[in-house]
Amino acid sequence: MPVVTGGQQDAYATFRPRRSRFVSLTVAVALVVVFTVVAVRIPRGGVTGWNTPDSVAMVVFAVAVAAFLLRYALVRATPTPRGLEVRNLIVSRHLEWAEIVNVQFGNGAPWLTLELSDTETLAVMAVQRSDGTFAEAEARRLAALVEVNNRTPGGAD
Repeated sequence: MPVVTGGQQDAYATFRPRRSRFVSLTVAVALVVVFTVVAVRIPRGGVTGWNTPDSVAMVVFAVAVAAFLLRYALVRATPTPRGLEVRNLIVSRHLEWAEIVNVQFGNGAPWLTLELSDTETLAVMAVQRSDGTFAEAEARRLAALVEVNNRTPGGAD
């Protein structure tokens, strides 16, 4: 598939969510800042019994939650002429174009779903319903990539 020029996006550009990516990064930074400020400013000893290990644990907890949120912000699907690399929250998977039978983005599902030739389905968290019309356009772009690549000599016939 040719590259579209004139300020428009490459057909093989990486799929990434917009809204959830912004929210998760913002919350991750805010969480670490707030927990660190609270851990430093909370009164020590006395009735609360708060001590340095408690403060350190609070900051470590914030960093752990922020790391999870960062992983959520980094979900993506990277198309190439050979296939699609899907990086979700927990699982990453490489698919050849011929393995993808259908692209679904409906019925209130939170993200795009691929029907695979082995009768399984795979969520693509990089295209999320919360992104509205942008997500719908991205779903159409992925469906077009599947169709084009499955009809070329390198894809399934």
